[in-house]
Amino acid sequence: MKQLIFIRHGRAEEQEAGITDFERSLTIRGKAICREMAERFKEKENDPGLFITSPAFRALETAYIFALEFGMMHEQIRINSNLYFRADMKHFMELLKTVSDDVDTITLFGHNPSITEIPDRLCRDGCEFLTKASIACISFPIRTWSELKSDSGKLEYLLKPVK
Repeated sequence: MKQLIFIRHGRAEEQEAGITDFERSLTIRGKAICREMAERFKEKENDPGLFITSPAFRALETAYIFALEFGMMHEQIRINSNLYFRADMKHFMELLKTVSDDVDTITLFGHNPSITEIPDRLCRDGCEFLTKASIACISFPIRTWSELKSDSGKLEYLLKPVK
């Protein structure tokens, strides 16, 4: 059994002159909501597996907040530029090829639209839109990542921030 967990980054600053989209940081409220969601996530998962994040600053910050909740070192988080620059199903499947089959759970931090579209394509019954800081967990009855196919996963849970 393999499991993919998709986490959308928290609320970020508005884009301003002199700051690129890539550089935008989480707002104070965004950080607080991410901490709350990390606590809720820890109630569901004992071992979040391998963390892989987009290199965009707001996604990195989100991943760091979740890592802190699990006592993980920042150095344990993998950064994959395809989660920002080429965030589509083809490149997502290529990303999975880089993960050892010894890893049963991958937790991914990224951006919409891909962080919603990819889980929706992977789940048999689809997956709801992921609002900021939402978490979708999908399980697959497979033994290797290369066996993963669209429409083969089961949505185990969906956690959304309380407004």
